[in-house]
Amino acid sequence: MIVKVGAIGAGSMASGHFKNLNEFEDVEFVAFCDISEDRARQRCQEYGGNAYTDFAKMYDKERLDAVYICTPPFAHGQSELMAIERGIQIFVEKPIATTMETAHQINEAIENSSTISSVGYHWRYQSNVDKAIEVLDGVQIIGAMGYWMGGMPGVGWWRTREGSGGQHVEQTTHIFDLCRYLVGSDVVAVHGFAADGSMSDIPNYDVDDMSIINIQFANGTIANITSACMLKGFGRVKLEIFSNGLVVDVSSGSIKINREDETETYANEVNGYQHEDRVFINAVKSKNGSKIRSPYEDALKTLQITLAASESFITGKQVDLT
Repeated sequence: MIVKVGAIGAGSMASGHFKNLNEFEDVEFVAFCDISEDRARQRCQEYGGNAYTDFAKMYDKERLDAVYICTPPFAHGQSELMAIERGIQIFVEKPIATTMETAHQINEAIENSSTISSVGYHWRYQSNVDKAIEVLDGVQIIGAMGYWMGGMPGVGWWRTREGSGGQHVEQTTHIFDLCRYLVGSDVVAVHGFAADGSMSDIPNYDVDDMSIINIQFANGTIANITSACMLKGFGRVKLEIFSNGLVVDVSSGSIKINREDETETYANEVNGYQHEDRVFINAVKSKNGSKIRSPYEDALKTLQITLAASESFITGKQVDLT
């Protein structure tokens, strides 16, 4: 079976997926849709297919088996719902929305259909994360500390709360999701603090410069996750898991396992982006999504944590998720 794929959003966010899919012999690009017709046409020149600026017209005119929805957070909603209504399987880039109302609406539509869904939490597909799962099996996890710290992305929509939700929603979502994945328990409470206003050189931004978010899991594990987007020449992106006599330090490219005076280091050997794309295409072909590690219903739980943190920033109070 050749999987006929369309795409909504043809910018840099999607380029990695396109390169991966182009290497799969069982994938055919049918259409690209973007608010920029020139950008959609450029993708068609690279990979084939027809260009659109209206995804409803694309859905009506093309016969798609699957669609990659790689739009900014604020744009999610109707593109997913229309695909589900037409029986098209969906791959959605994170974060899945900027409101729980939109995410619940999409999730309900998925649950009421046979739609296969996958969300772009590619860390779950990496070999260093597989190693972390192996090492932590049967271990009582006491706590975790996570970080996504760096500079301000250059796209305008990212710099507004309405557009991106802020860094903790748009970028640090990977760390929140990884923490959930490794702890293996639902979050029951969220409390956060945020600071802003230090970047006088950047116009028209209203996202937080830095935030610190505390999380409590149902199994008793506690976590602290820090975001920062005002830094220059410095970055820190990783998750540390703590247990009695054990620290598991996971970054995008490796894992360090610390036991007393001994440290083992393993490099990541699997391209998570490519692996997640391969698993999704296989799921579309087999009509079986059981090997997808981040279906939409699970990604919704990660969004819930980050939006609860946004609420806590405003109220100053803990948000209970039970």
